[in-house]
Amino acid sequence: MIPNQVLEIFADQGLLDRSQCDDIAQESAQTGKSLVQTLVDYGVVSEEQFYQVIAEFLGVAHVSLQGYEPPPEVLRLIPAGLARLHQVLPVGMDGTTVQMAFCDPLNSQSLEDLRFAIGKDIQIVVARVEDIEALIGKHYGSESSSMDDVLAQLDGDIEFGGPDSGFDLKSLEAEANATPIIRYVDLILHQAIQDRASDVHFEPFETEFKIRYRVDGALYEMSPPPRHLAMPVISRVKVMANLNIAERRLPQDGRIQKVINGRQVDLRVSTLPTQFGESVVMRVLDRSTVNLSLDALGMPPRIHNYILETIEKPNGIFIVTGPTGSGKTTTLYAALNQINTVDSKVLTAEDPVEYDIEGIIQVPINEGIGLNFARVLRAFLRQDPDRIMVGETRDIETAQIAIQASLTGHLVFTTLHTNDAPGAVTRLVDMGVEPFLISASLEGVLGQRLIRKICTQCRAAYEPSEAVLAQLGLSPHEIGDKNFFYGKGCEACNHTGYRGRKGIYELLNITDPIRELINERAPSVVLKQKAIELGMTTLREDGMRSIYEGETTIEEVLKYT
Repeated sequence: MIPNQVLEIFADQGLLDRSQCDDIAQESAQTGKSLVQTLVDYGVVSEEQFYQVIAEFLGVAHVSLQGYEPPPEVLRLIPAGLARLHQVLPVGMDGTTVQMAFCDPLNSQSLEDLRFAIGKDIQIVVARVEDIEALIGKHYGSESSSMDDVLAQLDGDIEFGGPDSGFDLKSLEAEANATPIIRYVDLILHQAIQDRASDVHFEPFETEFKIRYRVDGALYEMSPPPRHLAMPVISRVKVMANLNIAERRLPQDGRIQKVINGRQVDLRVSTLPTQFGESVVMRVLDRSTVNLSLDALGMPPRIHNYILETIEKPNGIFIVTGPTGSGKTTTLYAALNQINTVDSKVLTAEDPVEYDIEGIIQVPINEGIGLNFARVLRAFLRQDPDRIMVGETRDIETAQIAIQASLTGHLVFTTLHTNDAPGAVTRLVDMGVEPFLISASLEGVLGQRLIRKICTQCRAAYEPSEAVLAQLGLSPHEIGDKNFFYGKGCEACNHTGYRGRKGIYELLNITDPIRELINERAPSVVLKQKAIELGMTTLREDGMRSIYEGETTIEEVLKYT
C-alpha cells in the first residue's frame, strides 16, 4: 500500500493528525518497517483496527485468514503467476463473483487487470498482509515456477510471428495486448524490483532474446525467453511507455509509472533500433529504495561536515564528479534536501528529472525544442533563486553562466564527468573557462565512486596473497594484523557475495595554495600532489578504509580506483 494514500485515509477519519503523517511516512521508509507496524508503534491503532479502517473505507468485509485453507477449486481460478504478480489470494466464490484478498486492496489497477485476465467479477476482502503472503507462498509455489508457468502458456496458447514475419500494426497491437504477454512483462518487472535492479535490458539477437538486470552495478541474465517473443514483449513495453510501436527505425524515449509490489515505481524507457530488432533499456527509479539524506550516504565524518558547511554558503560553485552511475545525482539531491527550507528558493535543471522533491522547482531539459542547460540557467537568474542545481556542465556556455551566477550571489551545484576531483579544474580550463574565474568561484570538488558491499549474511575472513596486496601497493608487514573479508555467496545475495553499494569519496577543498595553482594553469597531477600534501584523502585511500572496515573487497577497490 502506498504510504501517503493510507495516511490520508487515517487523517480523513480523524485518527491521525496531518502533522504526524510526514513523520510516520519517514519513520517507515528509514526503518524499513511496514506502515502497519509503524502506526501500531506510534499508538495510532492496533493491527486489527488498521485493517478494519481500510475495509470500512473501501466498504468491504474484513476477514481473518489465520488457519484458513481456500478450497482447491477456488485456488484454480487464478494462475500462480498472476497470484504472485498481483499479490492476491482467491478466498471464496459467491455465484459468479470471486472473493479475493489483496496485499494492496487500494490498488485499483491490479483489480482491473485481474478482472480482465480471469473474465469474472471480483469482490475485494481485506485481510492481514502476512497471512495473504504466507498462503500465496504455500499454494502458488516459487517465483521461478510462476515464470515457467507463464512461459509454458505463451508457448502453448498463442502463435506469435517470428522476427521476419513482416510488419502488421494490427496484429502487433493484438500480440502486445495479449494477456500472457501482459502477465509475462509484469512478472519481469516484479522480479526486477524484488531483486533491487537499477536497469532492465531487453536485447534481441539473431537466434536469441536476452533479458538482463543490473543489480549493484553488475549485469545478471534471466533465463532467456524464446526468440519469437522479442517483438511482442518489446511492443508491450512500448505500449506501456506510450511510445509509437509502428516506429522501429528511430530511437524513442518514454516513461512508465506503475505500482509494483505495493511501491510506486517510475521507469524510464529508451529504445534503440539494432540489426535484429529494437533493444530496450528501462531505468528503474524506485523512490522507496533511495534515502535522499546526507547522513545515509556513509561519508567519512570530515567530508560530511565539509559538505554541511559548504551547502550553507551564500555563493560559490560546488562540483560533484565521477563517471556515469557513480551516484553523483543522489549526492546532490541529498545536499539539496538538506537545504530545502521555507526561507530558501531552490531551482534545478535536470536531464531528466530523476526524483520529484517537494518544495524544489525542477525543470526538465528538452534539447529537441532548444531548452538546454545554458538557456534554463539564464532563465533561472530572473527567478530570484538562492540555490541552483545544474544537472551537468557539458559546455563552455553552461560553465560561464554557472560561474556568473555564483559570482552574483548564488550557490550553484553541478556535476562533471572526470576521473578524479582535481581533474574537474583542468576540465573547466580545457572547456575554455578563464582560470581566474574558476579560482574566484569554486568552493570544492567531490570525486566519488560506488563500490559493492560484501553481503553481511555470508561474509568470511581470508588471507590475501602477496600478489594481490602488491596491486594495492602494500606489503604483508604493512598490513599487520588487519583482517580482510569476502562474500562466500548465499541466497540473500544471489550467490554473488555482494549486496548493496556504498560510496567512496575524495574531496578537493579549494584553499589559497590551490587557487594559486589554478591561476598558474597547473596540470591536474600538480593539483593532486598539492591537495594530498594539504591532507586530501584519495579515492584509493578511502577505498582502503572500506576494506579495513570489512565493508568491501580488495577486487572492488582495484576495479574502481
